[in-house]
Amino acid sequence: MSESGIPKPQSAMGRREAIKLITGAGAALALDWTPAEAGRALTLSREVRARGAGQSYSPTFFTAHEWETVRVLVDLIIPRDQRSGSATDAGVPEFMDFLMTDGSDQQRTAMRGGLAWIDIECRRRFGTPLVECAEAERTAVLDTIAWPAKAPPDLTHGVAFFNRFRDLTASGFFSSRMGVEDLQYQGNTFVMAWTGCPPEALAKLGVKY
Repeated sequence: MSESGIPKPQSAMGRREAIKLITGAGAALALDWTPAEAGRALTLSREVRARGAGQSYSPTFFTAHEWETVRVLVDLIIPRDQRSGSATDAGVPEFMDFLMTDGSDQQRTAMRGGLAWIDIECRRRFGTPLVECAEAERTAVLDTIAWPAKAPPDLTHGVAFFNRFRDLTASGFFSSRMGVEDLQYQGNTFVMAWTGCPPEALAKLGVKY
């Protein structure tokens, strides 16, 4: 912890300090935002995306290394495929940065400590931070914390952080224009006449009028 009370960037943290930060902050609960807070972050991130993918964005909360780590992590969670772009293409890192900029000290601590823990775990296993690991090495680390029921007991702090980080990634992606198109959402469309629910859908749900 720095003299100002703000958690140190990842490079200055040790494993014990990172664990202390994410467990003390209650990572599973700390990385939660109200709908109003999330809505503001979404609006701001959409404005950034509207300026064009070619324009650079300078994060307000994340350090340069944390920003690179976040971009790698979100794309591991939602990669680009034949149907849509990746989480970074949808502006998820910007969404997270706006959340953290307006977030509480507890939320900032949980995020910074969690990102530090990921890096330290990668260094412990492979000698390099996440962004410098090979694809298989990144996957190996995340596979140990992605499924809570299968995770080793000593990694529960990492599991709690990654679960909430994954939720934030999904929230940012599927509330973006790209994510809505990926879902093939059919709402917000004017219907001339309501003919009722299709019989096959009623049969699948086991209900009837």
